[in-house]
Parts: sequence; C-alpha cells; structure tokens
Amino acid sequence: MSAETAEDGVQEHPRTGTGRELIYRHTVFVRLSHWFNAFCFAVLLMSGLQIFNAHPMLHWGVKGDEADPSLFSIYAEEQLEGPPIGWLQIGSAKFNTTGVLGVFTDRDGFLSGRAFPWWITLPSYQSLAEGRRWHFFFAWLLAINGFAYLIYGFAAGHFRRDLAPTGKDVRGLGRSILDHLRFRHPRGDAARRYNVLQKFAYLAVIFLFALMIVTGLSMSPGIDSAAPWLPDLFGGRQSARTIHFIAAVSLVLFVLIHLFEVLLAGVFNELRSMITGWFSVRPDKPGRQT
Repeated sequence: MSAETAEDGVQEHPRTGTGRELIYRHTVFVRLSHWFNAFCFAVLLMSGLQIFNAHPMLHWGVKGDEADPSLFSIYAEEQLEGPPIGWLQIGSAKFNTTGVLGVFTDRDGFLSGRAFPWWITLPSYQSLAEGRRWHFFFAWLLAINGFAYLIYGFAAGHFRRDLAPTGKDVRGLGRSILDHLRFRHPRGDAARRYNVLQKFAYLAVIFLFALMIVTGLSMSPGIDSAAPWLPDLFGGRQSARTIHFIAAVSLVLFVLIHLFEVLLAGVFNELRSMITGWFSVRPDKPGRQT
C-alpha cells in the first residue's frame, strides 16, 4: 500500500473500503519477532509442563526432595476403595482437582496419575528426557531472538518511540484502567500508538522473558558448574525453579488477557496489523476529546 497525497500537498494515509485510516503500526522485524516468540513460548510451555510432571512440586531454597515441605504441588492420592483423587496444594490449602489435574482420563480411557494431562504436554507421553530436549532447544531459540529484539529495540528507537511511557501516559493511567474495565478502546489519534497499559504490559513481558531465561540457566548443571554463583542470586536452585514457574504462569495470564483484548478490539484488524503491519484507526466519536 502506498500513501495518497492530498491536493494541498499534505500526505494522507491509505484507507480501508469503509473509509477508516490505515497506519503502518508494526515493522517487519517486530512482526516476525512476535510470531516467533509466540511459537517458541507455546513449545516451551508444553515441554515445561512435561518436565514439571517429573517432579510436580515447588520448593524454596536449595533442597527440593519429595519429603521436603513444598510451596505448591499437584499429586494423586490412592484410596483403599475407589479411584484415586487428584489434589492441588498451595501451602496448607488443598483443592480437589480430580479429572483436571493430578488424576484424569488418559488417551486410552484409563485413570492416570499425572500432574498435567497428556494433551497439554510435549511430548504427550511421559518422558522427562524428551521434554528436556524440546525445552532446551527452543529456550536457546527464544534467547537468541530476544537478544536480537533488544538490539533492534534500542538501535531503531522502538523502545524509546513506542514502549517508553511518557509523563502524560503516567498521568492518564487511572483513566486508561477505567476505560479498559468499561471495555472502551482508544479511537482517533489515541489509537495510533500504544496506550499506557499496553506499554507497561509489553515492558513487563520483556522482563518476564529475561527472568525466565536467567532462572532457566541457573537450573542447568552445566551452567552451574561454570557459574556456581548464579543459583545463589535467587536463593538456591529450587527457588530459581519456583520463580521460573511463577514467571511462566504470569506470561500465560498475559496471553489470555491479550487474546481477550484482541477479541474486544477486533480480531481482523489486530491480526492484519501483526501480519501486514497495517492497522485501521477507528474514527473519533463526535464531541469526544482525545
């Protein structure tokens, strides 16, 4: 698409068939990085759950044996009579999760004791070795892509121009929160750029990905031998594992909220902007100030 030129010499943006203005919102690198990250995160999540199934509990500190007190665990409890019960335990609180976590029906129709079900793990069958291979390979791909994104973000001014919150953004934070709670999305000139909640959310995602990479490295025996001080930054290898899990859950929550916002804002327009780079701006409502 090429921009049109008005009679007075002012450059206009192209428009959709319905007359909405189109702006070039995402560069090629940002779009490719976005989809690559999404694919890598999906594989990392599924393989990570496979790894978690091998030891479905989280601890704090250095030790993390089954006999040690856990902060979080998912397990199956055998009964003298009847089928086993699946439990999710957070501290001293226990929740019956039979059929969802801990105990569920496997692919063959039999009850199986396993933290996360087969359909959400990679591979689907129980294999710690295979899960680790998938996880480590895509973790390095994610780290390389993330490093390239950081270089691009600073060199091209992407962070400064698109993600750094301004003083005006911070002052309008409360208004933006209320607008989102009321499912109101920006229109007109305000829709040309990320709103303050988007900026904070995307910066938080960058931080969470970096945290996952560092905590993941601190759990690697090979890295630990070369940098034994790394797990100590988090209070021990088990603490790093717990932080790694919490960061992953936080990213899952971000993805769910992100997809919900895409549904509200318009799936076609949002997908087009992340595939072609072009985003259509909804015109401002009459009398509304932005």
